[in-house]
Amino acid sequence: MEKYKEVERSIIKKYRKEIWSKFIVAINEYRLIEEGDKIAVCISGGKDSMLMAKCMQEIQRHGKMDFELEFLVMDPGYNPENRQRIIDNAEILNIPIKVFETDIFDVVATVDSSPCYLCARMRRGYLYKNAQELGCNKIALGHHFDDVIETTLMSMLYSGQFKNMMPKLHSTNYEGMELIRPLYMVKEADIIAWKNYNELQFIQCACRFTENCVLGDNGGGSKREEMKALIKKFRKTNSIMDMNLFRSIHNVNLDTVIEYKKNGETHHFLEDY
Repeated sequence: MEKYKEVERSIIKKYRKEIWSKFIVAINEYRLIEEGDKIAVCISGGKDSMLMAKCMQEIQRHGKMDFELEFLVMDPGYNPENRQRIIDNAEILNIPIKVFETDIFDVVATVDSSPCYLCARMRRGYLYKNAQELGCNKIALGHHFDDVIETTLMSMLYSGQFKNMMPKLHSTNYEGMELIRPLYMVKEADIIAWKNYNELQFIQCACRFTENCVLGDNGGGSKREEMKALIKKFRKTNSIMDMNLFRSIHNVNLDTVIEYKKNGETHHFLEDY
């Protein structure tokens, strides 16, 4: 059996409960894929986006809806090793990628304030633009369950607001475009287990300025890493604490909220007290 077929089988069979079923639940619950969609599956080269690409291939092959896929790889200025690894993995996994180049890393290198924020914004813009040029109406990103709850915690602890990562969004700058996150319910530990089971090696951090994390599953000392460590402690204390945090973003009781924003307008509980 060819390698990519073994990988596909592992998603459907061995990791059916941990990955495939949760992927399908997210697709259905949040209506991420609709009839007639043309979706740009955005591949960074890491484990998450590569798994997402395979899951999207599988649902296109076996699902009930008619939709198209493009597999889009943006090169923001990868070093040769990272770029070649992405190309090699795409070939191994039978993913027909389209690569386009940008100068994002060169631009970000000249910025002293919030370079990561600028990089993320530029990446998103280039992905929307190139996807739209291919006739796509959606881009799919590989954010997973852990990204969701980490974002919620970071927002509360560092920004003083309850704000989470949405499963899908309308683009504010590219009319008619949406962003979807098909791995929204899939835990990172299960993605790592899938990767290791299939003996796959993906790039971890594509950033030119953090070459120390070319491979592996752990990054540097960012705020997100702080949240990962905090959630790890939560899981040791109570195995369902992470799921309770995830459920909390689906179960907000406005009767007990002092102040909230809706469509840019702030509302206070005293308005209806």
